[in-house]
Amino acid sequence: MSSSGFRNRGGDSPSSREDGSAIASFEGSPHQPSTINLDGLFDQYRSKLPSSPNPRKLAMSIPRPDQQMEPSSAKRKRKPTAAGQSTSPVKKAKRVSSSYAPPTKYAHLVNKLTDSLAPNLICVFIGLNPGLRTATTGHAYNHPSNLFWKLLHKSKCTPRLCRAEEDGDMPKLYNLGLTNIVGRPTKDGSELSKAEMDAGVADLEAKVALQRPEAVAIVGKSIWESIWRVRHGTNIKKDQFKYGWQDDTERMGVVKTSESPWPGARLFVATTTSGLAVGMRLHEKEQIWKELGDWVTERRAERNDEEAAPSS
Repeated sequence: MSSSGFRNRGGDSPSSREDGSAIASFEGSPHQPSTINLDGLFDQYRSKLPSSPNPRKLAMSIPRPDQQMEPSSAKRKRKPTAAGQSTSPVKKAKRVSSSYAPPTKYAHLVNKLTDSLAPNLICVFIGLNPGLRTATTGHAYNHPSNLFWKLLHKSKCTPRLCRAEEDGDMPKLYNLGLTNIVGRPTKDGSELSKAEMDAGVADLEAKVALQRPEAVAIVGKSIWESIWRVRHGTNIKKDQFKYGWQDDTERMGVVKTSESPWPGARLFVATTTSGLAVGMRLHEKEQIWKELGDWVTERRAERNDEEAAPSS
């Protein structure tokens, strides 16, 4: 097609004469061009065309002589409806994300990942859900592009760079725990629905209430958005969202029973560590994680001092 957007069936463009008529080749007579007087065609169809101040648009709306013009009434014909059938527009069904994958898609996979939890940890990290590699190997954040273990070390949450295969030892080694808001594996987070993420919030609250860590770290904005929706019954607004430590009223796992009340774990919102996320640069993520790491390092040192102190 030419840059003007017009293409002739024969591949050649019509030529114009000085008297205003045009020469065009039509199917059936490729060697004998027909002479068409555009003025005559204008007069013939002017009454049937909508008025237009643009002569170019008017000329383009004229059908070729080898085409039969459809009566204008035919375009307005509607199919008859059955008796009692409504003619009002049908409401479109709610659109589902094109990325969403139902649980049946990966039902053949054996999810080997389990939580790494213990009572009274310094911090429990809450991820989104296991990826396919994580599920099949049984080790958290086990994709080469995932930054979790690097950010954990860079922020000094761990004094050295740990491997995914050490996830089960985190409670014993560094008083850290790991869990997820959704248990089923997917290729990435876009294959989850908001509904199933929201459904996982109650389980998170119960886990935290049972294990009673000092703090929880939400690994990704979308997880905190789900928790907020469940707690407040509405989506979090842009001016309400912030990374870092949240208000004391947002503690997780609060226990209000008179037998064993507990104020809940402090809540920190960290960035996602997925390698697919491109909305934030690495140094920006490191800065947010550093705030958490400074606190974890301080609490670990205080606990070590408490354990080393002689009992009275």
